[in-house]
Amino acid sequence: MILQDKIKLDYHYLTGLFSAVEGITIEKYVILQRIEKVKELLKYDELNLSEIADKLGYSSVQHLSQQFKKITGLTTTHFKSLKDNQRKPLDKV
Repeated sequence: MILQDKIKLDYHYLTGLFSAVEGITIEKYVILQRIEKVKELLKYDELNLSEIADKLGYSSVQHLSQQFKKITGLTTTHFKSLKDNQRKPLDKV
């Protein structure tokens, strides 16, 4: 519970407050942030999918790919092939 230790407040209180303010859970927020970072890294095409998974702390390329598809509705390959990669700035997620 890194967040709880840093802020010195009860985790359940923090998660409830975050959900009330943002309308999503902290976990979902973090997942959305990670997916936007994946989009950014795919757009720049400097790292392969395995390197992206490792860099962002995914347990495997398969896990990254499944989560990406679940959130975006696209495979990573299809996303890379799009001319306009539909990436949101991280502060807009």
